[in-house]
Amino acid sequence: MGEAEGLTLSRIHDGKLTFSKTKSGKNRSIPVSAEFCNEIAEHLKVYGHFSNSLGAFRRALSAAKIYLPAGQSAHVLRHSFASHFMMNGGNILTLQKILGHSSINMTMRYAHLSKDHLYDALKYSPIK
Repeated sequence: MGEAEGLTLSRIHDGKLTFSKTKSGKNRSIPVSAEFCNEIAEHLKVYGHFSNSLGAFRRALSAAKIYLPAGQSAHVLRHSFASHFMMNGGNILTLQKILGHSSINMTMRYAHLSKDHLYDALKYSPIK
């Protein structure tokens, strides 16, 4: 959340969002669609920054009767993104760069797959 809240107009260029002051201390640029870049830029032009919306997200979780361990409400979004990225055919090394992990082992912890995704073993297996 802190990385998103730190975005400025100067960090949006050439179809990429550049994050600074990351947990690893390294800057990271992530390509996104032109439409998403435009939406973010428009928001920043109007509001100047992204405010902390964690409270609203927690209220939505509570209303949906989804209970997470303390400190995990925003973190679950990273796990969900990683899982869906992989289930949609993403590459684990690309995901590592997107999430900014220095270790592939950390990325693998994030990339949980649904049980149904295991049926790809049947779909792609060379054994028929």
